[in-house]
Amino acid sequence: MQESANIRLDWERETRTGVGEAVLAQSKTLVQLVEIVRMTLERNERLFVTRLCADKAADISIKFPTGFHYHPPSHTAVIGEPALGSAPLEGVAIVAAGTSDVQVAMEAAQTLRFHGYEPKLIADVGVAGLWRLMERLDEIRQARVIIAAAGMEGALFSVLGGLVAAPVIAVPTSVGYGVSEGGKAALSSALASCSPGIVTVNIDNGFGAAIAALKILRLSDAASS
Repeated sequence: MQESANIRLDWERETRTGVGEAVLAQSKTLVQLVEIVRMTLERNERLFVTRLCADKAADISIKFPTGFHYHPPSHTAVIGEPALGSAPLEGVAIVAAGTSDVQVAMEAAQTLRFHGYEPKLIADVGVAGLWRLMERLDEIRQARVIIAAAGMEGALFSVLGGLVAAPVIAVPTSVGYGVSEGGKAALSSALASCSPGIVTVNIDNGFGAAIAALKILRLSDAASS
């Protein structure tokens, strides 16, 4: 562990779990985030940041013009530089019901990229226009793991679960209004789905869905090697 200004970063996490250290920026001050970037770069480590607003990211970029990489569509950032290595791995499809769900889908995509995977992102294929999903179904079926992000009533989860062989990781999003507001209806739909093979993460948790997909793929690869 490294400790500075009451900040403790878990540099052994990847050794223990196969997943690199990550920081939730949402509840942290700019001072804390600047210190995290400094500590990471001084150790020549890499770290993933989620829920980082654009204003704080801009201030950090001024202090650290190199080594800090912000991705506005997903509100995520990478501290440090990727190691030179092999081409990105494949196997994950991220399916977003609507364009309003794309930020959560992009959080999942960036998490996977941080860990060396290049997912296929398929957006705006919600069940309100089922033909759009059916047009992309052959592409989706090529994936070994599918992450589905949907708000409103979350019907996409059950529909996908009944059409594909791969496990589906449902990410309810907080997109919606009325009884759908805050993602509670989509979460209930995901948990109550009658389609087998669906697992569910918390509302808007694209990061958690990506980590689950990553572990499934790695275990599968290890078993087949």
